[in-house]
Amino acid sequence: MLFKLYPRVHRRYTSLPVLGPILDGFGTWLLQQGYSTDCVREHFCAARRLTRILEQRGIRSLARLTRTRLRACAPPNRLDDRRLTATVRLLERYFESETSLYPPRRRTRIEDHVASFAIYLEQVRGLASSSIKGHCETTAALLAHIGYERRPGRLGTLTAHDIEAFICRRGKGLGRRSLQHIVAHLRAFLRFAGSRAEAPIGLDTQIDTPRVYREEQLPRALSWEIVQALLRAIDRTTPGGLRDYAIFLLISTYGLRASEIVSLTLDDVEWRARRLRIRQRKTGGVLWLPLTDEVATALLDYLRPGRPKLAVRRYRRGFQTDPPKYREVFLRCHTPAGVLKSTAVTEALQAWSRRSELEIPFQGVHCLRHSYALHLLRSGLSLKTIGDLLGHRNAESTCVYLRLATDDLREVALSFPAGASVPTTQENAR
Repeated sequence: MLFKLYPRVHRRYTSLPVLGPILDGFGTWLLQQGYSTDCVREHFCAARRLTRILEQRGIRSLARLTRTRLRACAPPNRLDDRRLTATVRLLERYFESETSLYPPRRRTRIEDHVASFAIYLEQVRGLASSSIKGHCETTAALLAHIGYERRPGRLGTLTAHDIEAFICRRGKGLGRRSLQHIVAHLRAFLRFAGSRAEAPIGLDTQIDTPRVYREEQLPRALSWEIVQALLRAIDRTTPGGLRDYAIFLLISTYGLRASEIVSLTLDDVEWRARRLRIRQRKTGGVLWLPLTDEVATALLDYLRPGRPKLAVRRYRRGFQTDPPKYREVFLRCHTPAGVLKSTAVTEALQAWSRRSELEIPFQGVHCLRHSYALHLLRSGLSLKTIGDLLGHRNAESTCVYLRLATDDLREVALSFPAGASVPTTQENAR
């Protein structure tokens, strides 16, 4: 691989002390991880600087390059030399996964206990991976709070006072809804530990849940003018802008969730039939939607000039490598190549909100979905149609948007003269 990257000067790298013998395998591993050849060249240049640092510290062989000594070569502040910091981090991962130089790190007691809890949640409770992740984070924080790593028997003497102290510490800066999730995680873990005789039985019933009233808050929706202004503010002269515009146009046109956006594949777009297949993650169903001209144009503008450049960047020289084959529509803008996560959609919305300087008080991308539902409601569509488009299981989930139609409710209220009583449902039935 080094010979293909540097046909004339590859010996300049293979002859380097300490790191020279492993650079060829390191570069091949980087390409397999989705890094472009330009990035590989930059990491090789950083490896030459890293070699000089190792020589200055008297390390002249791989046998003496321990994990601690390798980490010590990175600058204290990663912003001082980002490329060197990234090279040190990637070399550590390469040594750990592809060679026997760094054996895998042994898991701690907390990690072992959390891993067994995760298996229980997946195989017995059948929870999704995202839910399991939240449970495990709360459990690890609780075990660290009680000092489980040093005293494993501390879990058996757990009291309600310990749980209350943890909730008070964990709940700082959290709302009642977020704290409700924390309490649910704790109850699940305490039941699990109690069934294995590792914690007192019945401790999960002694935790109070924060009171959250149903429909106490309105859905977070933007005005349709703000949504259109946000779409116009996206710069579509770059691959990232073309991608983000297509994403937000899909959400504002069909009311899709972020998870449905990132899971959309090339096979889900039927161009000749002019329809779009959406696999609804929440209900598990499949929804077929008409492919509008505006959405089709936005997708083509992204797929033709934008998407091929996202997997692997343009090469400066003749060496070529096949980019990873992804069927997902939306990919990362920067190396390493890969598909998007739901959090990336939210981060893109926050970035364009700041650039557009629009008054968007919400941070989550779900506000566009609520805005779409409100727009349909004001357009005169029935609640049943709106619920089917949004993938709601029951009508109650859709009726929440009725509270946002304040203009319509105001017209109904003003239609009655002052002092007149509003007819009841039984009177209307008569």
